[in-house]
Amino acid sequence: MPRLLLPIAPWPFAELGILHHAQLGENRCLSITLSTMSAILALVPIRAGVLPSGGAEVVAEAQGRALLVGEGATEAAEALAGIATHLRAWETPGFAPGEWANRLAPVLRDEAVVLLPASPDGRDLAPRIAAVLERPLLAGAMEIRPGSVSTIRYGGRVLSEHLVNGSVVVTLQPGVRGVEHAHGSAAALEFITPPLAEAAVRDATLEELLPPDVSTMDLSEAPRILGGGAGLDSVERFEQLAQVAALLQASAGATRVITDRGWIAHTRQIGTTGVVVDPRLYIAFGISGAVQHTAGLGQPDHIISINMDEHCPMMDLADLALVADANETLQVLQQRLLALEDSQRTAQV
Repeated sequence: MPRLLLPIAPWPFAELGILHHAQLGENRCLSITLSTMSAILALVPIRAGVLPSGGAEVVAEAQGRALLVGEGATEAAEALAGIATHLRAWETPGFAPGEWANRLAPVLRDEAVVLLPASPDGRDLAPRIAAVLERPLLAGAMEIRPGSVSTIRYGGRVLSEHLVNGSVVVTLQPGVRGVEHAHGSAAALEFITPPLAEAAVRDATLEELLPPDVSTMDLSEAPRILGGGAGLDSVERFEQLAQVAALLQASAGATRVITDRGWIAHTRQIGTTGVVVDPRLYIAFGISGAVQHTAGLGQPDHIISINMDEHCPMMDLADLALVADANETLQVLQQRLLALEDSQRTAQV
């Protein structure tokens, strides 16, 4: 395997060297080897006591060591019962990533690895943390192992291995690790107040947090997803899938064979070479369940599969498996949902 080293560059890239770069068929990913993984701290931005997507996963990956930042730490700590073992919190209103990074720097400086979820807030905060701490940022990690981190780059087409001789900031893709259903009481919560930043930091002011548009939101953040595979027979069926998804306040996704046909955008592709998801509900229309697809499903709470092949892998994964034609089922579901919507609209008049 060829050896490729990054040229020596000013901070922070001088500490980051590519060990190898390899092609693995159609799918390649990036692997980063760390000098130490012994001290990992999960940094979790919260809003109104709600953990972000992937929040529990980074706490589990950090062996229960976490710092919560935002509003509603007590409620968020309850959601981490059985997962968090050493829990600190900075209760602060709003979301100000620039100010947070500057004030948290003294708290985080001794941590070898600062791990954040690759949620919207995590992605905003992580580069600022990395800049203030003068560390490399390894964004979008898919797996963390002793001594290494795997991340996908260039749409899942590149596999490289890096050596890091220093401390880093890492973001973990939601859904790639999963968390076992935990049992136990919430960890004791220690509240901290970081020192004021030495220099004033300009941050954008958050005026309003709008709910995401389910038709365009990042699939990794979607709580409900309708996925379509080769069992749906036309591009019109995928337009119908998107309409049904909207009626269910869900997002639409697809397998690679469908995105390669151009029937739906590549950003909606679920799998190892697409987006890794972790919805509460996943409904699979005509998806056989190839490993390249199911490896990107995370750990959905519930899976419903509609397929003519009762023995396909997706039917085995499903909580509810319907042996039926996916096209006809989608058509009937759309008719029923539209009728329900009409009746509700009439009742409101």
